[in-house]
Amino acid sequence: MSISKAEWEIMRVIWTKEETTSSQILAILGEKNDWTASTIKTLLKRLVDKGFLSRQKLGKGFLYSSLLSEQEAMNQQADDLFSKFCQRKHVAILKHLLKEVPMTDSDIDDLQALLLSKREETVDEVPCNCIPGQCRCKEHLEL
Repeated sequence: MSISKAEWEIMRVIWTKEETTSSQILAILGEKNDWTASTIKTLLKRLVDKGFLSRQKLGKGFLYSSLLSEQEAMNQQADDLFSKFCQRKHVAILKHLLKEVPMTDSDIDDLQALLLSKREETVDEVPCNCIPGQCRCKEHLEL
């Protein structure tokens, strides 16, 4: 399930603090985003409804905590993004990201090790996963 940019900003605060209230989020994000307490409470309710947050009663308000780790949420968002593109184009997207993302030597070592282990799972040709008429792969060109 995807979340909006505003909801993502809320989640980043919650992952940092582990547990927080709407007042604490307002103190951190309110001025930057010109958000009111009502806006933040609406965003928090959406995140609870989507299953990203839990809330427990705390006095007159609520204490919010994440139901997913930041890594799990990032993986879900990446999976959601990649599901929108033909599988045959995934490597082009990865190449673009590798060119654009700043990396340490350690990051590069980790990626090289991952690629080497991935070699054991290679396929002769990446299959197209598109509905016919959605892409220009050879099996769909007749349409």
